[in-house]
Amino acid sequence: MSFPGAILMGAQKRLLPVSVPYRFFLGAAAGHVLAWLLLALAADQVPGYGGGPGPVLAVVHALTLGVFAATAMGASFQMLPVATGQELVALWPCRLAFWLLFPGALVLLAGFHLGKPGVMAIGAGTVSLAFLPFAWVVGDLLWKTRGILLVLRFHAWTALAALGGLALLGLALIADYDHGFLPDRSSAGLAHLILAVFGFMGFLAFGYSHILVPMFALSPASDPGRAKLGYGLALAALLAGVSGALSGISVLLVGAAILGLAATGVHLHQMRLSLKTGMRKNLGLSFVLVKTAWGLLPLTLTVGGLAAAGGGGGRMVALFGFLALFGWLLTFLTGILQRIVPFLASMNAGKGKGGRTPRLSELAAEGPLKVHAACHFAALALGAVGIGGGWPAVIQGAASIGLAGAAAFFWFVADVYRRLLRSRAQQQHQATETETDVLPPTAHPADPA
Repeated sequence: MSFPGAILMGAQKRLLPVSVPYRFFLGAAAGHVLAWLLLALAADQVPGYGGGPGPVLAVVHALTLGVFAATAMGASFQMLPVATGQELVALWPCRLAFWLLFPGALVLLAGFHLGKPGVMAIGAGTVSLAFLPFAWVVGDLLWKTRGILLVLRFHAWTALAALGGLALLGLALIADYDHGFLPDRSSAGLAHLILAVFGFMGFLAFGYSHILVPMFALSPASDPGRAKLGYGLALAALLAGVSGALSGISVLLVGAAILGLAATGVHLHQMRLSLKTGMRKNLGLSFVLVKTAWGLLPLTLTVGGLAAAGGGGGRMVALFGFLALFGWLLTFLTGILQRIVPFLASMNAGKGKGGRTPRLSELAAEGPLKVHAACHFAALALGAVGIGGGWPAVIQGAASIGLAGAAAFFWFVADVYRRLLRSRAQQQHQATETETDVLPPTAHPADPA
C-alpha cells in the first residue's frame, strides 16, 4: 500500500459497534489513573525495589495490563479490520477478552499487594485466558491478509509470539512462589519484563506506527527496505535481551541495548521522513507526546544498557523501569489514544442515517488534553529526579501530579464517548423525523383507489 490514507476508503463498513473498542479505551484511561495512584502509595519502595510481589509490582502491572494491553486490544480489534480490509472472525471474542482482562488484572494487583500466591495465580490465569481470544482474532486477521502489509504483519506476529512467551513466564513466576522450581527468579522476571515491554508492546508500537503515522500525516507509506531493516535489528535486540536475561550474561544485555538503539534509529528516521513528506504538518498536541516518546526511547535503552553494565546500582534499574513504562510507552500510547479516540468517534458519528457528520472539534475538548500534557511532562521530570536521588517524597509528588493529569485524560476519553453517543442519538432522531415527513398520508377507506 503506497498511501496508508487509502485504508480509509470504505473504512466505515468495517467499524465495530462503538461499545467494543471504547470499552477498552475507557478501561485503559481508568488503568492510567490507577497506575499513578498506586505509584503515589508505593513511592517509598520505588528507589530500592529489587523485584518480587508488593505495591511496586502492582504499579507495573496496572500499567502493563490496565493501560498497555487494554490499548493494544482495543486498537487492534478496530484498526486491524480497517487497515486490512478484513472482517473480524466474530465479535464475542473481543467482549470475552475485555471481561477476562480487567477483572483478572484487578485480582492480580490485589494478589501482589497481599502477597498471596493463590490470589496471584487466579488473577494471572484469568488474564492469560484473556490473551487467547485476542491472539485468535488478531492471528486470524493476519493470516487472511498474507501477502499485503508485510511490515505490519512481521511486527504483529512477533508481538503475538512475545505475548505467548511473557504469559508463560508470568505464570511460571507465580507458580514458583509455592513450588520453587525456577533456578533464578530475577532472571526470569527480567526476561518477562523485556518480552512484555519491548517484545509485545514494542513491536506493536513500531508496527502500527508504520500505518498510523503516515495515515495521520497524509504521507507516503514507509520505505519497505528500511522498515524491514528496523524490524530485523529490533528482533535481534529482543532475542539478545531475552537470552541475556535468562542466562545472566550482561554482555548480551548490553548488546541488546545497542541493537535496540540501532533499530530505534532506523525507525525514527522513517517516522521523521513520514512527517516531513506528509501533507498535514500540524498534528496537534498528540504528536507532541508522540515525539517526546520517540525521544525517550533511546534514553530508556541507554539507561538500560548502563544498568546492565553495572552502572548506577539499583536506582539505575528503577530509573530504567520508570523511563520504559511511564516515559516511553505511556507517553506514546496516550499520544496515540488522544488521536484515535476522537478519530474513530468521528467515523462512527458519520455512520448514522441522518444529519451531518460532526467535526472533530465538536467531539473532543482540548482543555483536558492540555492539563494532561502539562501534568504528564512535569510528573515524568519530577519522577526521574526523585528516583535518581532516592527521594520518596519527590516521587510521591510526581505521582500526584501524574494522577491529576490521568484524571483529565480519563475525562477526555469519557467525554468523547458521551458526545459520540449523543451525536448518534440526535442523528437517529433526525432520520426518524425525516422518514415521518416523507411518508404518504394514510389512505382513507372512502378515498377513491
